[in-house]
Amino acid sequence: MHQSINKKNKIIIYLIWFFLLSTTGGKFAVSQNDYSPIDNNIKIEGLSDIENSKISNEISNLFYRNVFFIKKKEINKVMNKYNIIEEYNIKRIYPSTINVKIKPTKYLARVSNEDQLLVGANGKLIKAEDNGEKLPYIFGEFNSKDFLIIKKSINQSKFKFSELKTLFFFKSNRWDILINSDILIKLPSKNSLDSLNLAYKIISTGDFEKSKIIDLRIKNRLILK
Repeated sequence: MHQSINKKNKIIIYLIWFFLLSTTGGKFAVSQNDYSPIDNNIKIEGLSDIENSKISNEISNLFYRNVFFIKKKEINKVMNKYNIIEEYNIKRIYPSTINVKIKPTKYLARVSNEDQLLVGANGKLIKAEDNGEKLPYIFGEFNSKDFLIIKKSINQSKFKFSELKTLFFFKSNRWDILINSDILIKLPSKNSLDSLNLAYKIISTGDFEKSKIIDLRIKNRLILK
């Protein structure tokens, strides 16, 4: 009788151990599945096929099948590497899909150097060798902040950015603007919006048709040449 009880106890112990081992193995298998790659579930829209594919590959290297654990800042790091992006929207569709819709920036100007860089509406420099758009050139060592400030002033003025032929930036933090009619407008370092509107008014009157330079660098002083 005693031996029979011992056998039953051993059988129970074996069953418990078998159950524990099976449960542990099951959890490990699920964990592995949850973190398997999701290359086919990342959808990028908005750029060229090559750029979309490149971004998709970079994002797929970061994340795994359970999108609950996705960190948006990690995707942001990838997206910020591409200057051509104006804005983007990320949508997570559980359990395993990421949709990214991209709005590319508009090209506004060319930088006058050997790198063939274009300036986007977002103020960033973009490499685009095959772009054949007719765009104004920018001369001088400017940064994104400089460009966005003058762009805002032009957009708020009577002029249109498409009327510009060339922009010159100076270290004194001011711009000269050559418009399509070959009139050069010399702007001050401050109050560029007021100066642009004054220049537009002068040109519109037609009283100074022979003048090709409108110098507004000095406050309350107009020089025409």
